[in-house]
Amino acid sequence: MTTIEEIKQHIITDPENKAFTQQGWQPIFMAYPEATILIIGQAPGIKTQEKGQVFRDKSGDRLRQWMGISEDTFYHSKKIAVLPMDFYFPGKAAHGDLPPRKDFTAKWHPPLINCMPNIQLTILMGTYAQKYYLNSQAKRTLTKTVFSYQDYLPTYFPIVHSSPLNFRWFAKNPSFEEKIVPELQQLVKEILNQS
Repeated sequence: MTTIEEIKQHIITDPENKAFTQQGWQPIFMAYPEATILIIGQAPGIKTQEKGQVFRDKSGDRLRQWMGISEDTFYHSKKIAVLPMDFYFPGKAAHGDLPPRKDFTAKWHPPLINCMPNIQLTILMGTYAQKYYLNSQAKRTLTKTVFSYQDYLPTYFPIVHSSPLNFRWFAKNPSFEEKIVPELQQLVKEILNQS
């Protein structure tokens, strides 16, 4: 597996993804050799899965706003990559969606990341991504991890998920958008201007 397209074909034909492939679902991720910023999220929701493209929703609108970039830059510059923790909608739980499958990230993220040697910043969006990539360095809560973002720079920038369902968190933590988002925007701008 030496190219992103080859890896994608392996994902599609992997027996562990057979049920999804049989439904006609494609793996949902975005990766380019030229990418300089990587976003790691959770798993696509059903609407995203059906649309076949990452962040074509209100979560994506807010994420692009937080990053200070246009839709065109996000989708067409080839500088932004998105690897969810699972590339398929995992199904519904009693409350919300099921979590990403546990072994998916370990199997498919490393070969894809190896195809993107120019990544300068990885944005870790939400608890699943932060616990996996920060491991024991993650704080006790998502909020503490997010507000300790400087501890993880220059490699990682942990943020809360941009889903509208997090409106209570946004209301309780207004300083995230007041103080941390401008720092993220500045960092994103510097990286994109260099490349």
